[in-house]
Amino acid sequence: MLIGDRTLRYGAGSCFVYAVETPGTSQLIEASAARPYLAIAFALDIEVIATLLIDHRPAAGGDSFATYPADDELLDAWRRMLRLLDRSDEIPVLAPMLEREIAFRLLQGPQGAKLRQLARADGRLSQIRRATQWIRAHYNEPIDVTELAALAHMSNAAFHRHFKAATAMSPIQYQKQVRLLEARHLLIAQPGNAARVAFTVGYESASQFSREYARQFGLPPARDAARLLARGEAPTLEID
Repeated sequence: MLIGDRTLRYGAGSCFVYAVETPGTSQLIEASAARPYLAIAFALDIEVIATLLIDHRPAAGGDSFATYPADDELLDAWRRMLRLLDRSDEIPVLAPMLEREIAFRLLQGPQGAKLRQLARADGRLSQIRRATQWIRAHYNEPIDVTELAALAHMSNAAFHRHFKAATAMSPIQYQKQVRLLEARHLLIAQPGNAARVAFTVGYESASQFSREYARQFGLPPARDAARLLARGEAPTLEID
């Protein structure tokens, strides 16, 4: 997983947990027909975390996003959750309980401290999340970092520092990553004029878009899209 200037590697039996939505790309380096790649995503409910914080005091520690081996307790909760796929009549009763247990196990892990911040409206990650949500919703518009800092209730200096710590990139770099990933998606879904795609995602210069796209993905827009279409690949767009 590539996020900003950081590379995270993880394999079978590991989990990737992030507390702030961050654009990124991923690459599979070990997979085959005999041993295919399989991953499961789980969206954390902030209200569930907040409730757990009232009842328990989980261990502290961790970064904004990280990979680490899933322990036996977390894997056991996952197994029981997945078994419900074959027991649809049990889902209404057991799924909420298992969701709560999974959230509790994650709070006990390396990301516990960051996940706890999300449950606090005045927590640093909660404040940064407000800014990232705005960028993602308005990625094709010019951004004013001063206004984003105000949205996060921080000074400009503090906002830059905490944004970089949470996402491994600056606000401008964050927006550029979102734009380029969305452009790649558009080029795959609707092959055609790269210049039109550039303007759609917010670029004012098609040549600048082409340069930054090639720097990010290794090929100019049209050639990259043709390569992915020929291979039948679907690009990983962003962490959601």
